[in-house]
Amino acid sequence: MEYDNAIKNRLKRIEGQVRGVLAMLEEGKDCRDIVTQLTAIRTAVDRTVGAVIGSNLEHCIQEELAKGNSPDKVIKEAVELLVKSR
Repeated sequence: MEYDNAIKNRLKRIEGQVRGVLAMLEEGKDCRDIVTQLTAIRTAVDRTVGAVIGSNLEHCIQEELAKGNSPDKVIKEAVELLVKSR
C-alpha cells in the first residue's frame, strides 16, 4: 500500500514535536508545558492512526467490492485496529 505525503508530513511534524519536548526537558521547562506538548503529540499520533486505517480501509473495501465480496470482514478488522490502538 502506498501512503500519501499528507501522512508522511504528519509523522514528520510529530517527530519535530518530540524533539521539541526533548529540548524542553533538557532546558528544565515547567512540567505543565511538557505535559501539554505530550498531550498534543498523543492527539497527533491518534489522528495519524485514524488516517492510516481510513486510507487502508477505503483501499481494501474497493478491492473486496471489485472481487464481488462483502467488505464486512475488512470493516470489522479496521474497527478492531482502531480499538486496539487506544
